[in-house]
Amino acid sequence: MELWKLFIFMPACFALNMTPGPNNLLAMNNARCYGFKSSLLAGMGRIAAFSVMITLTASGLAMMLYASEILFFAIKLFGALYLIWIAFRLWRSTSNPLSFANSSRSQLELVRQEFALAAGNPKAILIFTAFLPQFVDPVGDVEQQFFVLGLTFLMLETLTISIYALFGLYLRHWFAKPKMSQLFNRTCAVFLTLSGGNLLISRQ
Repeated sequence: MELWKLFIFMPACFALNMTPGPNNLLAMNNARCYGFKSSLLAGMGRIAAFSVMITLTASGLAMMLYASEILFFAIKLFGALYLIWIAFRLWRSTSNPLSFANSSRSQLELVRQEFALAAGNPKAILIFTAFLPQFVDPVGDVEQQFFVLGLTFLMLETLTISIYALFGLYLRHWFAKPKMSQLFNRTCAVFLTLSGGNLLISRQ
């Protein structure tokens, strides 16, 4: 793959990764509640989901997904309802939302949550099918180029998770009081509900 394409791809990709969204909001809140390490490890669930999506895109299976309106709608419905469910739990939570940080299933639950949230958003596949191919030269080794671009995307996504997690640690000091913490939880819940509603009514 030509280096100049990679240099153009990286800043555009990082800007895309840093866009505020449900997963980034979740990473920030996980860091606030459970710490940086837990948030970063939980983000690996998102990385796993995106890895599957990139593989689907590279193999051309993503186009089959979008050709099936029923399957597309089912994934979109799952993603929207899951977002609303997380928002509901956050709205009702106390100073430590989804409080199971010390339980044996805590970290696994956080990873599953990140994975389900990413996998339940079919727009992510649309991003991969519309964004990544712009930097692929069809004359060259397509699989190798997708591998390089996909790996770069995942590395930048991991960096994004770290940045949002650090921001969450900063917020921990601001929202140490129960009332402020509840305000933050409910603000997150509103944004997640809006994201779920937008996903549900969107045509694509």
